[in-house]
Amino acid sequence: MKSLDKKICNWDELSKNIQIYQSKGKKIVFTNGCFDLIHTGHTRYLQEARLAGDFLVVALNSDQSVSQLKGPKRPIIPLIERMEIMAGFSFVDFVTSFEELDPARIIESLKPDILIKGGDWPVEKIIGRDFVESNGGQVYTIPEIPGRSTSEIINKIVRLYKS
Repeated sequence: MKSLDKKICNWDELSKNIQIYQSKGKKIVFTNGCFDLIHTGHTRYLQEARLAGDFLVVALNSDQSVSQLKGPKRPIIPLIERMEIMAGFSFVDFVTSFEELDPARIIESLKPDILIKGGDWPVEKIIGRDFVESNGGQVYTIPEIPGRSTSEIINKIVRLYKS
């Protein structure tokens, strides 16, 4: 098992690792997201994503991009902690982060073989799809688990404290 500090990589390190693995015929799976407040929807999704290839790379939105996407009260968990939590999963091989609102630049930099998103994303709207497919890769979604989302968890907590 990789130690956490070997799983958490900057783009340059990660790109080098990916190139080595791909040169040996290994398939790199890429997914991205906020992953704020990890729940079973996340873990089941990530486990299934890992089964699609040989190595799973998870890119996390920076704190600033999470705030821009989800609102000023988010993220609940800061990036460094989200990265450590993600790296703690045996089914996640590498963890990195990106500052932008969308993952286009990191996908083009890392050149994964397989791009996966949750079922709330129509395949035709997945950012990076054209790039991955034009390089011979695959893009698909994994169905959501109904009732399992970070927003639903936050709303439940808010309701509990209001009552």
